[in-house]
Amino acid sequence: MKHRPYMPRTLLWLTIYAIAMAYLEAAVVVYLRELYYPENVLQIFPPKMFRPLDVIVELGREVATIVMMIAVALLAEQRNRLRQFAAFVFQFGVWDVFYYIWLKVLIGWPVSWREWDILFLIPWAWFGPWLTPVVIALLFVLWGYWLLKNEAVPVWSTIGVMGFIVGALLALLAFLQPAIPLLVAGNVEKIRQFVPEGFWWWTYIPGVVLMTWGLWRVRFVDQTKEKGNH
Repeated sequence: MKHRPYMPRTLLWLTIYAIAMAYLEAAVVVYLRELYYPENVLQIFPPKMFRPLDVIVELGREVATIVMMIAVALLAEQRNRLRQFAAFVFQFGVWDVFYYIWLKVLIGWPVSWREWDILFLIPWAWFGPWLTPVVIALLFVLWGYWLLKNEAVPVWSTIGVMGFIVGALLALLAFLQPAIPLLVAGNVEKIRQFVPEGFWWWTYIPGVVLMTWGLWRVRFVDQTKEKGNH
């Protein structure tokens, strides 16, 4: 049975959905900044302490965002798990890039290329220059587009999967590390005075390189040709 072509309109709708989701994300962040940083929405460090209810709501929103993108990926691509993963990371990448574009349009932030951001809150706060997640997001967009446009069956090598996982963990360590001293100290006053200084580029850069290498360790199998040889 011949597989249906991966319609360009599916990629188009994944892109439109991700851009729209990015606007919603940016709008929520604008509201939060106006609430917690009314004196200057462009300056988020030192960070303000969220009220307990706001923390719960924000954590739920982050989980809901990921669940929605997983659901859309599963609906958009049903041929195999690797294609579904590609659909997920493609829209995730578009979403992340346009999140910062929308923030720039709405409030003029980021102000500089080296500015830091609070990236995520699960399992604890992720910190890093805003460009660092954007680099990974662009990698996801390029790889997802490349894989989804190919009609052959993708097969991801074990070594490629392992390389991607190790790389992702190294990059994740760079994002999670700045908050570790705050967690160890357990001092609320230190959190209120926290201003990010050094980023662990020595784990982030090798992590991105490994992720890139691992993602491209995919080969494509043309099942039509294989069946014709039997």
